Amino acid sequence: MTQLDVRQNAPLDFLSLGALVHRLDPGTIPFRKARSFEVHVSGGEYNVAANLSDCFGLNTGVATAMVDYGVGEIVQRAVSETGVKPFYKWFEHDGVRGPNIATVYSDRGHGVRAPVVFYNRSNEAGALLKPGDFDWKTIFDSGVKWFHSGGIFAALSPTTSELIVEGMQAAQAAGTVTSFDLNYRAKLWKTIGSEEKGQEMCRKIASHCDVLIGNEEDLQKGLGMAGQDVEKKSKLDPEQFFGMIEQVVDKFPNVKLVATTLREVHSTNHHEWAAVVWYDGKRYVSPTMNLNVICRIGGGDGFASGLIYGMLTGKAPEQALRLGWAHGALLTTYTGDVSMAKLPEVEALASGGTARVQR
Repeated sequence: MTQLDVRQNAPLDFLSLGALVHRLDPGTIPFRKARSFEVHVSGGEYNVAANLSDCFGLNTGVATAMVDYGVGEIVQRAVSETGVKPFYKWFEHDGVRGPNIATVYSDRGHGVRAPVVFYNRSNEAGALLKPGDFDWKTIFDSGVKWFHSGGIFAALSPTTSELIVEGMQAAQAAGTVTSFDLNYRAKLWKTIGSEEKGQEMCRKIASHCDVLIGNEEDLQKGLGMAGQDVEKKSKLDPEQFFGMIEQVVDKFPNVKLVATTLREVHSTNHHEWAAVVWYDGKRYVSPTMNLNVICRIGGGDGFASGLIYGMLTGKAPEQALRLGWAHGALLTTYTGDVSMAKLPEVEALASGGTARVQR
């Protein structure tokens, strides 16, 4: 079977595994000069579940850590508002040091001034998650069509990547489609080992995946694939990415679909945006769109959401690609990390232009 085999009649369309964070956003004011902030609830894996629920109308869930303090209550409220079913592993806050819901600090930049993002992930509850924390058999026996996780969560601690593997194995045993967004971050992996350790764990996870999401750099650094210097090529050229797919499917013959976004950043608020999919031996390329960006955070998760929605609902691969491309573009027009779009808006944008399909 070289195509995705999506379970029918499962009560949960999609389940993600990852860490939730709260992001403090002062808008276009540099963080060091800020006096007030918007609070956004985020997390690469959760964002996909929230988008699929709130915009695309699917039944979704998130398996994650939760802490019994005020910040945890903010996060719980956001999860509830997006309609995502929580599977929480609870941690007790000691009133002083944690464990904590991680904090992300980010301003949006503007024009020639780039956004600045930094973190406090010390004593993060999500990093304490480990194999055995979730009853995967009960969860997947109840029925889940698609299970998803990502590379940032994998790099939080030595136990989080092992938990992903445990979840992937349980999902596969239940006939659930599995996906992984490589999101490779060398700095994160270095805090718990090395780049080599990161590649070892990403390859282990990829061996249990039906779907991989990641750009050319992710494939090179996350999976150890050979490729040209990504800094010296056009960010919108899909050919090198497609060239690497042969390496990927040779090493990971279980992988049926590989996808990525292509983004050329001309300034903080002016991007060119495209996306590509390799599926069942065929290549699909979206049109290129000019974006006037309000906030770029979450665009990649927006792409993954639309793509997964398309594949879950039996759309043709080029249509699933278009839905992901359009939804990711719309995400950049909102503040925050999760979707404010409605499905008809995504479909209308996806239907514009002419996709170039390479066979």
